[in-house]
Amino acid sequence: MDCRITSFNKGSCPRKASSGMTVVETLIAIGISAMVLTQICAVWLYSTRSFAAQASYTSLDQDSQRALDWLSRDLRQATNLVSFATNQISFKNLSGQTLTFRLTGNDLWRITPLTRNVLLNDCDWLSFAMYQRTPIAGSYDQYATTNIATCKLIEVKWKCSRRPYPTCAEQTEYMQSARIVLRSK
Repeated sequence: MDCRITSFNKGSCPRKASSGMTVVETLIAIGISAMVLTQICAVWLYSTRSFAAQASYTSLDQDSQRALDWLSRDLRQATNLVSFATNQISFKNLSGQTLTFRLTGNDLWRITPLTRNVLLNDCDWLSFAMYQRTPIAGSYDQYATTNIATCKLIEVKWKCSRRPYPTCAEQTEYMQSARIVLRSK
């Protein structure tokens, strides 16, 4: 076994081997670090915006489903239609109360003699339509009607939109459409 000396004497080592980084090496390291940091910031910004847009869409979906649940539950218990317009519908329910669903501004309201509740915010447009229950031959569609006495089915459509955050140029949009059969009528 040979013994070797693994340490070295400072005086015997060349100056280049013990020196630090040069200016060029430092500038290259700073440049690469700046590019990596810029990419990380871009991914973070994109991810934040995507999560905000997805959260906004999910919120619109939940609000629309909740409003449709209220509307369909009340319409299925309607005994007779009192008045009809493309943005408002009034009817009497099983307990004899008059219920009204109306689009006022960007809010869908549920109005009873004792309460007024906003069911849906950020509603850009809403449309009601009346149909008979009789299907058109060879299709899944029903005959439209303009007579309250022959109305057996109500179609409701709306579109909601909102910005995920105040400075965002894009909007999140959600459309809802349903046909509700008036069961008690």
